[in-house]
Amino acid sequence: MSYPIYEICSLKHTYVNRTVLFIDHLCIKKSSIIGLFGPNGSGKSTLLRILGLIEKPTEGKIFFNGYPVEPFSSKARFLVSLLPQEPFLMKRSVYNNVSYGLKLRGNVSDIPSRVKEALFTVGLSYDEYAQRPWYALSGGEMQRVALASRLTLKPQVLLLDEPTANVDAHSAQLIKETSLKARKTSGTTLIIASHDLQWLYEICDEVLHLFQGKILGSGQETFVYGPWQNMEAGKWGKYLSDGQIFYVTEPPHKDAIAVINALPITDNIVDGGEGDVDLHGTVYRLSLERISGQIFMTVLVGDLRMTMKLNPLKNNNPGWFPGKKICIRYRLEFLKWI
Repeated sequence: MSYPIYEICSLKHTYVNRTVLFIDHLCIKKSSIIGLFGPNGSGKSTLLRILGLIEKPTEGKIFFNGYPVEPFSSKARFLVSLLPQEPFLMKRSVYNNVSYGLKLRGNVSDIPSRVKEALFTVGLSYDEYAQRPWYALSGGEMQRVALASRLTLKPQVLLLDEPTANVDAHSAQLIKETSLKARKTSGTTLIIASHDLQWLYEICDEVLHLFQGKILGSGQETFVYGPWQNMEAGKWGKYLSDGQIFYVTEPPHKDAIAVINALPITDNIVDGGEGDVDLHGTVYRLSLERISGQIFMTVLVGDLRMTMKLNPLKNNNPGWFPGKKICIRYRLEFLKWI
């Protein structure tokens, strides 16, 4: 029987009586690439630490390859590796940093060639960098050395927490390419937390949108924050920076968060019915989702970024491109509150 690499059941994690993560059930397939997207404080890093078996959830169970596991479990401790957002290197040479995990796990055969291969993979010359001390590295180089130290272990799961957030453009590109190569060459499962939604959609099999510790969807939802006000004749909404009104149903409280899906209006769509809200905006970005072939589009509406997925077979030749002025529509009856 083939088990998912991870199965999470009734997971709840609390810090000082505040629940920061709640996931009822989640399965992650082997050799898949999963993206975690959401604002700061949404629970992405906490989830990665729990999956990395570094932190134990307050409640719930985690299964790895069908076995229940806890932090530092013998069933998985050498099969999972986490690369945090802030790279940590020991006060020693690059060579000793990259080889440390191999020695710790008793994999001492042909260490120099394995270190050389790992450094080459992340774009660093063995001759130039192997004996360089940790303090002589730039931020991007430190992150690549930290990644090399994990790749040399050939983990079944590689967890990446904002891997390109604080590095230069060249290092960011190398980190992206190297991470994907691990899946291609070794079948590694990748779970990546990132604010780079376009990159996630281009490479991931699935993108999970985390918000306030919960998985709320696949990333195309737009979150609109209050405060809300009673606009007129019982209508609720808020003014956007360009003067347009974002209408909503009556909120549970004035600072509630609205979750909405919108679609662009093309010339062949008739006027909306009661409960439809139209807004004018500008196409900001387009990208192609790798698995489904759908187009992912971000539209600027005043100070709000609204996101949506488009099926090119259903939206024939709309002529969308960045900078194009378009009208989008959402239905009040499909709005959700959190």
